[in-house]
Amino acid sequence: MTTQPIQDTEPVEDPNAMLEKALIEEYLREKGYSHEDLKKLPPEVVEKLMKEASQYASLKLEEVEARAHFVKELHDDASSLEK
Repeated sequence: MTTQPIQDTEPVEDPNAMLEKALIEEYLREKGYSHEDLKKLPPEVVEKLMKEASQYASLKLEEVEARAHFVKELHDDASSLEK
């Protein structure tokens, strides 16, 4: 089975992917690097930094999701009191 793109539609980027990229950039900035700087570093250093940045971003994304879930529960509980 092959997948064909849907005509006249724009690809949709996952909002979490945009946030993840921003968090990785944030981590690198905090460590004093940019993506451009990574091109000048040895591959093993880049790999280590990117693993750390990915872990940082994953933890932050989990935190955002947990907070969003908590806020939704609060809203759901409050709306049930209004009925």
